[in-house]
Amino acid sequence: MKTNLLTFLSIFCLVILSHSQDRQGNIVEYFGKEKINDVQEGEVLHLFKSGLMLKTESPRFNALAVKHDEVLAKAIGNDNFNVSENDLAELKGAPKDLRWNAVNVKEDGQFQEDGLRSAYLYLEYNAEKAKTIIFEASGHTMAIVNGVPHEGDYYDFGYSLIPVKLKAGTNWFLLEGGRFNRMRARLLETKAPVQITTRDMTLPDILKEEQKELKGGVRIVNASEENIKNLSLEVEIDEVKTSTKLPEISQLYVRKIPFTIPAPNNKDEKEAQMILRLKNNRGKVLDVDTVQIGVKSKYKHHKKTFISDIDGSVQYYSVAPSLTKDKAGQAMFLSVHGASVEAVNQAAAYEQKDWGHLVAPTNRRPFGFAWEDWGRLDALEVLNHAENLYKTDAQHTYLQGHSMGGHGTWYLGATYPDRFAAIAPAAGYPDLLLYRDSFTKRKKGIKSKEFAQLKDGAVSDLWKRSKTGLTTESDFALDSLIRRTGNPSRTLKLIQNYLHFGVYVLHGEVDAVVPTFIARDMRRRLGHFHTDFSYFEYPNGTHWYGNHSVDWPPLFQFFKQRHIKEPQNIDDISFTTGSPGVSEGSHFISIYQQEKAFEISKFDFIRTEDSVSILTDNVALLKIDFAEMGIGDTTAVSIDKQIIDGIKTDATQYFEKQGEKWFITTAPDASEKSPQRNGGFKDAFRHNMVFVYASRGDKEEDEWYYNRAKFDAEKFGYRANGNIALIKDTDFNPKDYRDQNVILYGNRSNNAAWRKLLKDSPVQVRNGKITVGEKTLNGDNYGAYFIVPRSDSDFASIGVVTATGEKGMHAAYANDYLVNGTTFPDLMVFDENMMKKGIDGVIGSGFFGNDWSVENGEFVWREK
Repeated sequence: MKTNLLTFLSIFCLVILSHSQDRQGNIVEYFGKEKINDVQEGEVLHLFKSGLMLKTESPRFNALAVKHDEVLAKAIGNDNFNVSENDLAELKGAPKDLRWNAVNVKEDGQFQEDGLRSAYLYLEYNAEKAKTIIFEASGHTMAIVNGVPHEGDYYDFGYSLIPVKLKAGTNWFLLEGGRFNRMRARLLETKAPVQITTRDMTLPDILKEEQKELKGGVRIVNASEENIKNLSLEVEIDEVKTSTKLPEISQLYVRKIPFTIPAPNNKDEKEAQMILRLKNNRGKVLDVDTVQIGVKSKYKHHKKTFISDIDGSVQYYSVAPSLTKDKAGQAMFLSVHGASVEAVNQAAAYEQKDWGHLVAPTNRRPFGFAWEDWGRLDALEVLNHAENLYKTDAQHTYLQGHSMGGHGTWYLGATYPDRFAAIAPAAGYPDLLLYRDSFTKRKKGIKSKEFAQLKDGAVSDLWKRSKTGLTTESDFALDSLIRRTGNPSRTLKLIQNYLHFGVYVLHGEVDAVVPTFIARDMRRRLGHFHTDFSYFEYPNGTHWYGNHSVDWPPLFQFFKQRHIKEPQNIDDISFTTGSPGVSEGSHFISIYQQEKAFEISKFDFIRTEDSVSILTDNVALLKIDFAEMGIGDTTAVSIDKQIIDGIKTDATQYFEKQGEKWFITTAPDASEKSPQRNGGFKDAFRHNMVFVYASRGDKEEDEWYYNRAKFDAEKFGYRANGNIALIKDTDFNPKDYRDQNVILYGNRSNNAAWRKLLKDSPVQVRNGKITVGEKTLNGDNYGAYFIVPRSDSDFASIGVVTATGEKGMHAAYANDYLVNGTTFPDLMVFDENMMKKGIDGVIGSGFFGNDWSVENGEFVWREK
């Protein structure tokens, strides 16, 4: 039932812990990270000491494209949900005698039971009167409070603070298990309606050699039932002050907000005291807190922060700067961390080099997104920020990572092959599904050698046969189409992209966490076509055998001997992508549009002395920069063996495929699909997106859509260290949010922003009806997710979370689209059965055409 990728990564970390190895260095210090136990936000009103536990089967890896959970489906939106001791669970496929059993906390105030991480914990609290409190829980993936879902604290850091209004009488709480077999839950009497919390701050290091203001991120708790405006945050260090005007913070919401850090005059100590004062518009101090901020030399390991274009949040990355001081044109090493590792510990595992700077991005969190989705975007933002800051030589950029970061190395290298001169995955797995399949393989007793010989398709077939349970043609068709959206992450389908650079594979000989046979399988695959790779198994090396698990001298010598060629010296390119919106091309050739959305597209470029040949597959529109390519006026250019006349050797040109012929064309209109805006629903969650919720419905609708938007904001805030603005539809003016993505919650009947943004959308939803092109579904039981372009922007999009009525609203509570490893096409329509039955509840799904129309798109509808 709990089948998302988080469960998988949870087991991954537990495997690391259970296979205790001779680990040295500080890259794994995360496991000693101290959990926050002290309460500064008020007084503990109640510690939950007893509850009911429903122990389900152990977490399993389910390959279904659509996740489902019967327990959560029964609880979400159900204010009257309650269970008693010995109640039967009555879950499909579960033992008939599965019951809720009583559990109690241990001496440390935590519930600790075998199997709790794959269980549900039910709690009750009786309130004498209605009141607002802060629900503080840890160790759980998700909490449902009186029917309303909230994000959990599955890192078990003690970060979670959820303002909740209790009702008079019985209030119930349902917690879904997290990474470990432990959970804690407390109710806090808040010290003030609006306050600072120093839990989970994002801070840089102050640098002794620089005198400039920096950016940090801090969470502000609004435990009132009113949106709070006109606040400011005054920050003082060593009598130097800054003041930051804060954006609006919605009711019963905790928002992490950027603020400006002053540049102190005294930097003699290792830390500086920073005073935070929260003020209202009259200058009255509402709250005060004090934290320590590190003071480092810019020539030593340190942290830097920046404002992310994804959501306007503050993110950090860690730096191991070059020993060669203040010199431009050096190399850049991008190092991506493993699951549970902080970026600061990743960088600290490396000795400083004398020929380049090493930077370690966060992946947005220690687990983050396995370097896919927003983890991928974070890696790109950090690489771009650091390259601009240090003025490095783009031809000497290298990629390396360990464990999950080894996967990130395989994945990012395949996705952006022209950015790197060489890559070096250490203890890595190339494809997340292949890694999950390795557990299936071992569980089924398939020999490593036999498994390694399976072709990619056979691995998928093995997985599908063993786990999906699809039964109807509609199920297969919908599952296949939804799964196709994941092609940009199917690294082995992009394997030819490794021809762009040298590859150094480093793995421990007896690694039991990422089995060594996975590395050996990649050696076999590369051996079939790659002529510039090196493979080394560290003798008796486990998963982590000291800092040389990443900081391996022969690896960096391998890097030093390689560089990216100048464009005019590149004679052949083989490039593959699953989506131009993720990865559009290499060097001077871009795949601008596909014939079939999210199917694999590719081109092969070959240059001879007097000709250029380009062969394509699944490409509808090409963009070629001939000036960068560097060809002569007499060079013959062919695409798919067709000679193209009219080439401009000093310009960028576009080529459109019509039937089997190619024609020179103009740049497509910005309203069409392109690398800047290519779809897949998850693509809506970037470009400094804002969440706009409905307020024009009845009371139940308005509460539902606000809570739905807040749930997504909490989830993105926790999983992505995010900063999300919640905006009431009647307060939304598109001109105030130019070129920003908008996530709209509601439909045409209840969200006032619908007509401002979606009046010409090919999908129209109102109470009782949804229309997709010429197809109409009537009823109050439908929900949908979809993405369309924002018509007043050349690149921004609108994501829509919508429903036709109460049943559809409850179905649309599932938000796996904010988890990596999940796949969502441009449109998904479903009914109330999706949360309980998964793919059986999906009514239709598909991709809009390159003109964003239904008519030219590809859709699959369930046959009734």
